[in-house]
Amino acid sequence: MSEKKAEKIVGVKGMNDMLPSDAPLWEILENTVQSVLKGYGFQQIRTPIVEPTGLFARGLGEVTDIVEKEMYSFQDSLNGDLLTLRPEGTAGVVRAAIEHNLVYDGPKRLWYVGPMFRHEKPQRGRYRQFHQFGAEALGFSGPDIDAEMILMCQRLWDDLGLQNIRLEINSIGDAEERNRHRAALIEYFEKHTELLDEDAKRRLYSNPLRILDTKNPAMQELVNAAPKLIEYLGEESMAHFNGVQAILNANNVPFKINPRLVRGMDYYNRTVFEWVTDELGAQGTVCAGGRYDSLFSTFGGKFTPACGFAMGIERLLELLKISSDMPVSAECDVYLVHQSDAAQLQAIIAAERMRDAGINAIVHCSTVNGRGSFKSQMKKADASGAAYAVIIGEDELASGNLTVKALRAENSETNQVLIGAETIVDYLIGQLTDSSDDCCDDPDHVHLH
Repeated sequence: MSEKKAEKIVGVKGMNDMLPSDAPLWEILENTVQSVLKGYGFQQIRTPIVEPTGLFARGLGEVTDIVEKEMYSFQDSLNGDLLTLRPEGTAGVVRAAIEHNLVYDGPKRLWYVGPMFRHEKPQRGRYRQFHQFGAEALGFSGPDIDAEMILMCQRLWDDLGLQNIRLEINSIGDAEERNRHRAALIEYFEKHTELLDEDAKRRLYSNPLRILDTKNPAMQELVNAAPKLIEYLGEESMAHFNGVQAILNANNVPFKINPRLVRGMDYYNRTVFEWVTDELGAQGTVCAGGRYDSLFSTFGGKFTPACGFAMGIERLLELLKISSDMPVSAECDVYLVHQSDAAQLQAIIAAERMRDAGINAIVHCSTVNGRGSFKSQMKKADASGAAYAVIIGEDELASGNLTVKALRAENSETNQVLIGAETIVDYLIGQLTDSSDDCCDDPDHVHLH
C-alpha cells in the first residue's frame, strides 16, 4: 500500500513570501532609503514586533480602525500578558525612547525598518503582514523638522527615479483648536444624520474627525462641505504651518493643502502629510506622517515634541516596477563550470580566492540528476546574470590555465581567453572594474551591478 501524501501547508492569507526574484529590487530600495536617511543624520533603532496591547490602544486611539478592527492581539498563555503584533512603528519607538531615556542629552533622529501587521482584506498594496521604513525626529519643535522630513522623502523619490508622486499637507492644529472644530463638526453632522453611514453614526460623538477620512462615495459631498479644521487654527499653529510651507516653497517642492487630511491615528497634531500616487489604484498612499507632540506624555514620559513618517515598502516596490528604470543586480560576477571531480575541486579553490578579493562567485553544484552536461552548466551560467564564466575541464587541469568566457557582449572585445590559474583573480578584477560604471565604497570589494 502506498504511503498517503502529506497535506500541503500554505502561507497565511495576506502574509507573503519575498522570493529570490524580488530580492534585488528590495535590496536597491533598502540601500537607497538607508543612504538618504544617513545623509540627514538619522540613526537606526530596532524595536520588538510584539508590544503590550495597551501601547497601541492608548497611543493610536481606541476609536480608530486599527485598534477596533485590525490589530492582531492575543493573551500570552504562559503569563497572561495582553500582547499585540505591532500595526505601526511610531508607538514602539516612543516607548523605547522613554524606557531608555534616549533624549536626555538632546534631540534624536531615528529610523527603523521591519514588518507590521493589520488584519485587513488583502489586495494589491495592502497586506496583513507588510513592511515599512519609518523616521522619527524626537525633541524638535519647529516647522523646520517637519519640512526636513518632507524634503527627505522628495530626495528619496528623486534618487529612486520615481515619478507621479504628489504631496498633500494639512495642519490639524493643537488639542484646543481641534476641540472647537470637533464641536462644530458634531453640530454640522447632527443636522445631516440621515446621510451618515453606520460607521459615521458610531463615531459622531466619540471621534467625529475620523468621519472626514471616510471612503464612502455617498458621503463625499457631505464631508466636503463640513467645517474645515484649518479655519479654527490659532495664531501659533498657523505660523507653524506657514513655516513649513515657506521651507517647501524655497526648495521647490510642490504641494497641495488638503483640508480633509487628518491621518488615521489620534496622536497627530499640527502638520500632517501624505505622499500619494494614482499608479496603484485604491492604495494610493505610499508615505505618510506628521507631528505628534503629545505622544510622549500619553505614554507617561516627559513632554517631548516629535515628528515622523512611515512608508510602505511593498507599495514603493510596485511603483519601482511601474515607473523606474532601476538596474537589477546579477546573482554573481563569475559562474564556474567544471567537468570532473578534480575540476570541481579546482573550481571551489578558485572561487574561494575570488571571494577573498571581493568577487561574487557561484560554483556549479550537483543536483539529484547529477553534475549536468557542459551545455546545461553554461545555460545556468548565462541565466545567473554573471559577467563571466570560468571553465575548468580536463584540458585546463592539464595546462594549468583556466578558460574565461565573456557572457555579455559588452564586457570584453575578446569573447574567450585562457588565463593562468595564478593570475585569474587579477585578470577578473581588471575586467570587472573596467566593465562597471559603479564606484565601490570598499576598494577591496568588487561589485558588478
